[in-house]
Amino acid sequence: MALLTIRDALNEALREELKRDENVFIMGEEVAEYDGAYKVTRGLWKEFGGKRVVDTPITELGFAAVGVGAAMAGLRPVVEFMTWNFSILASDQIINHAAKMLYMSGGQFPVPIVFRGPNGSAFQVSSQHSHALEAMYSNFPGLKVVMPSTAADAKGLLKSAIRDNNPVIFMEQERMYGMKGEVPEEEDFTIPLGVADVKREGTDCTIVARSMTVPLALQAAEKIKEEFDVSCEVVDPRTIKPLDIDTIVGSVKKTNRLVIAEESHSFASVGAEIAYQVMDTVFDHLDAPVKRISTVEAPMPYAKNLEAAALPSVEKIVEAVKEVCYL
Repeated sequence: MALLTIRDALNEALREELKRDENVFIMGEEVAEYDGAYKVTRGLWKEFGGKRVVDTPITELGFAAVGVGAAMAGLRPVVEFMTWNFSILASDQIINHAAKMLYMSGGQFPVPIVFRGPNGSAFQVSSQHSHALEAMYSNFPGLKVVMPSTAADAKGLLKSAIRDNNPVIFMEQERMYGMKGEVPEEEDFTIPLGVADVKREGTDCTIVARSMTVPLALQAAEKIKEEFDVSCEVVDPRTIKPLDIDTIVGSVKKTNRLVIAEESHSFASVGAEIAYQVMDTVFDHLDAPVKRISTVEAPMPYAKNLEAAALPSVEKIVEAVKEVCYL
């Protein structure tokens, strides 16, 4: 096992796929000569040149369109958004073209493209740069949505996303780029899309978390075990669409309780969909109502203390588990 940051694991995945398939190329703002805004593409321009790692103008709609066209022509673009907040400018290309082209062309034009970059909040970047947009993109048929929470998941899922023949929304988390984790050193390490992962085994309560809330849920689980001897199971869907609801349901059938922790707003969220599917499938196994922890339903504040108050936290997850366990 190699100990890598999530940033370096993503970099390894990109480098390996560029070497493996000459049709793969990267494009986006500052991805080449500057080595990427978050250094995920560090060294790739020098290694592979300007035709494989392409700097673009600051025009998300424009370069997303170039990527969709290139994918329709047989290439495999990896399009980086400096933040998923900026992808809103390119949403016409993502939603109306990438997601629908295979269907609208009667199967003639697959669109093997990955749109990737940081999603959700960073550190004090305020309202217009803190959206968690996974629920919006998950709503559209034709898109796969992936959210890794560890270095190993980041590498294995990104390699699978690049090889997939469908458009993939690959959402990282800026706060997590520097987090380290063990990554298998096998020659071609991949993780299939659509398979959840149990990050921590438990018997008394299931916590479903993704991206930034996974380490928070793991910390909360340790705290609850120490203070109340309650055993929490932490399940990370990893892929939001397709959603591995079977793993989540299997966990709930074992623990009989469910807490969902997510960075997005609660209204019409992925957590709301998971809660519905669990209640629709295994309602009789639930010993308490499903509890959700989300970002406060307000634009993200700039002030550090208010930002912390708005976001999910270990303490909020602990209180939710206490509530469903009647502690």
